[in-house]
Amino acid sequence: MDWGTELWDQYDIIEKHTQSGLELVEKYVKFVKERTEIEQNYAKQLRNLSKKYNQKRGSKDEPECRLSSYQSFLDILNEMNDYAGQRELIAENLMMNICIDLTKYLQELKQERKTYLMEAKKAQQSLESTYKQLDSSKKRFEREWREAERSAQYAEKTDQDINATKADVEKAKQQAHMRAHIAEECKNDYAAQLQKYNKEQSQFYFNDMPLIFNKLQDLDEKRVRKLAQGYVLFSDTEKHVMPIIGKCLEGITKAGTNVNEKNDSGVVIEQNKSGFERPGDLEFEDYSQGINRASSDSSLGTPKGPLDLMGKNKSKNFWLFSKRNKLSSSTLAPFSTPPTPSPPNGLPSPKFGRDPLSYCLKEINKTVKPRISSFRTLRRSPTVTEDFAHLPPEQRRKRLQQKLDEICKELQKEVDQSEALGKMKDVYEKNPQMGDPASLASQISQTSQNIERLRGELSKYESWLAEAGGRGDTLRYKTHTFNNNGAHDAHSPDGAHSDESTPDASQAIYAEFDDDFEDEELAAPIGKCTAMYSFPGASEGTISMQEGEVLAVVEEDKGDGWTRVRRNNGDEGYIPTSYVTITLSK
Repeated sequence: MDWGTELWDQYDIIEKHTQSGLELVEKYVKFVKERTEIEQNYAKQLRNLSKKYNQKRGSKDEPECRLSSYQSFLDILNEMNDYAGQRELIAENLMMNICIDLTKYLQELKQERKTYLMEAKKAQQSLESTYKQLDSSKKRFEREWREAERSAQYAEKTDQDINATKADVEKAKQQAHMRAHIAEECKNDYAAQLQKYNKEQSQFYFNDMPLIFNKLQDLDEKRVRKLAQGYVLFSDTEKHVMPIIGKCLEGITKAGTNVNEKNDSGVVIEQNKSGFERPGDLEFEDYSQGINRASSDSSLGTPKGPLDLMGKNKSKNFWLFSKRNKLSSSTLAPFSTPPTPSPPNGLPSPKFGRDPLSYCLKEINKTVKPRISSFRTLRRSPTVTEDFAHLPPEQRRKRLQQKLDEICKELQKEVDQSEALGKMKDVYEKNPQMGDPASLASQISQTSQNIERLRGELSKYESWLAEAGGRGDTLRYKTHTFNNNGAHDAHSPDGAHSDESTPDASQAIYAEFDDDFEDEELAAPIGKCTAMYSFPGASEGTISMQEGEVLAVVEEDKGDGWTRVRRNNGDEGYIPTSYVTITLSK
């Protein structure tokens, strides 16, 4: 069944139906766009939410960072951020695969429909024009036939009139004959126009319009198929990211299952354990007996614990349940003992005086040696020099090699320009009409000066690089030379290692190493490393190693090219990160 056969007379209905179909596509595109905006806003809100609760949690030194519940919460925030990314991907795919594609296809459908409707209108106008010609010839035929009849009647009446002359009769007959001839021509023209109109009408209703209607039917069916594909894509777009969304949700579930309350309790104990012993029982003071009060003060000579220092405190405000974040006089009040009168048998103990707690703190401070928090905190900001001597050896070598490459590129460019200017000068000398050779003199001179300057810089940086490479680093760079013709040669050293190297001056920044490093609490290793090359460890704060030696990694490289390691015998120090292969513990 097709529209050309069944709907041959429903032009207006077909036009309205196709227009309604295009409006449906536009409505669906608008719907998907609004859905895309919702997805984008949803994803944006999710990202802002994750950022809001994650922005103040960046410090790894915070005590709660070791809690599994805290780590799981961070994992949930990361998974939510990934989930937001999948919502953004849904919005992007909806926009690309549906909105943009359907909008482009809709424009094509509109143009095609407009073409078909123009063809139908043109055919209809042609048929109407033929009908107008037919109607005009029909009316002319009718008018001329009536005139012919009247002329015939007048000629007959004149012929029967006895008073009419022969000339009048003859004239009337000639007039009637002429009218009859004109009427006959109009009749033939009307018949021809009628035949033409009938033919065009048949062509219009049986060929032209059915063909146009069938094209419109095909167009509408393609629109429906395309719209159906858009409906399917609306679902498939989200189905395609469902596996990844499922992984995000599984990650959130895993974060919940990774919470270990016993481990968190152990971490809290480890971080906050004071190490004090529990207080003993208070002694009974019998005031009814004539006991010398001074005898009880002798207990201050050998304090056993925190509560011994506050035995005379009547407020019972124990420090275990008070805030300790501020070391003020109000905070230390619970530790203080009210002044007591001097016993009659002697002076108070000179060790404690009037404040036993202050004495204890002073004694502790005397026995505890000041510690430097970290070797890295002693590094001063060195002055930046042209030879990069302020950098560690490995980074210095890299920066010098990078600078050499830049100079070589610039030098090669100047050499190429010099060769080009020389060739141009030769051409001008052979063909003066092409140009004046003297006009190139300034450019050739400037290029030569640039080449000499760059060669000087190249030699200077090559010497610095050789110096840096001879300090125990692996010498793997290319020295560049230029011959008189400007050709570029490259020499690659064998890259041999030098174990007997003098410590680089740039390592002096690590000289302020803690003298009591061995007295500090040993940090737990975070992995191990294997030495690929030997390292003398001549600078203070560094440690020597032999090729193939296995060391424990105590502290990762912080971006300066040095890693802190420890031997089995407890020796610790820094080594170049590029000299070892590191494997961190999971």
